[in-house]
Amino acid sequence: MTPVFELKDLHVTLRQHRHAKELVKGVSFAVEPGECLGILGESGSGKSMSMKAAMGLLDKGFSVSGVAMFQGEPLLEKTGEELRRLRGGKVGVVLQNPMTCFDPLYRIGAQIAETFAAHNNWDGDEIRCRSLELLKKMRIRSPEEVLEKYPHQLSGGMLQRIMIGIATAMEPSLLIADEPTTAIDAITQYEILNEFLRVKQENQTAMVFISHDLNAISRVADRIVVLNQGRVVDEGDFQHILHHAQDPYTRLLVEKRADVMRRYRQVLAGKEQSYA
Repeated sequence: MTPVFELKDLHVTLRQHRHAKELVKGVSFAVEPGECLGILGESGSGKSMSMKAAMGLLDKGFSVSGVAMFQGEPLLEKTGEELRRLRGGKVGVVLQNPMTCFDPLYRIGAQIAETFAAHNNWDGDEIRCRSLELLKKMRIRSPEEVLEKYPHQLSGGMLQRIMIGIATAMEPSLLIADEPTTAIDAITQYEILNEFLRVKQENQTAMVFISHDLNAISRVADRIVVLNQGRVVDEGDFQHILHHAQDPYTRLLVEKRADVMRRYRQVLAGKEQSYA
């Protein structure tokens, strides 16, 4: 079976003046149809950089080498325009901060319509009908009112839901989610992760879920790749990462997760005592 998405020996180098710094150092992995691959690492590990390089989202100061394939086609050989058509169509992208993805000067309805118009020949009535369906599917209340609102009038969690809806509206073969649960509260994070699980199960969409949060990744990922300083240092399912990882950096991430869980249980125990 041909992977939906694959990186082979990917290298990314930042060139400034006469200096060059290699940021991604021979990263390789593949994602099968219906599989969610989690990419785990702290800031600067190269996890987001790898995907941005493959999808043509880096500026001219970066040089990229190696192989990036989508459905058997080489991505690094495509033009910027070809990659733009791919994004939002066969490849959906959900970024960390939804506020940066929406134009503050345009209503939500106009921005959803722009995505539909770029990939279809639907008339205005059809686009509005599809836009309402999108919001209802993402469980957005009062969708008619939301279409008329500007981004700053909506919460971060609601904007993130809408972004997921837009990214999956064209039923992409691959969904890339880059830190989609950062800077939102725990309840909203839980709901957003459920949306990713629903998309994966209903559409058998291949997914790359990028995060520094092992708890979030463990909810959605079938397999996890750990990156540190631009290299893959570990790979396996959640149980392998949790109990059998040999790399010191991976064990450190696991211990951080365990510490967070211990503090969480202590807080809960304190609340229970205060109610007693």
